[in-house]
Amino acid sequence: MLNLLLTLAMTATPQAKPATNAKCPVLGGKVTEKSKTVAVRGQEYRLCCAGCDTTLLKNPDKYLEKDGTPKNAKK
Repeated sequence: MLNLLLTLAMTATPQAKPATNAKCPVLGGKVTEKSKTVAVRGQEYRLCCAGCDTTLLKNPDKYLEKDGTPKNAKK
């Protein structure tokens, strides 16, 4: 039993960092704490609508900087 617990603990997927973006990285729409989220490279992002999750997951480099900052975020 202990071996099973250790195996599960070692293979568990680390939880993504919580979303902090103020607008959708794909369309730039307003997001809130209740907005749909998607995890990309260990970071969650809030999205303005349902279609943005597939778009972001399909091509994250188009919408995210190498450090994970949305490209449409204010500098």
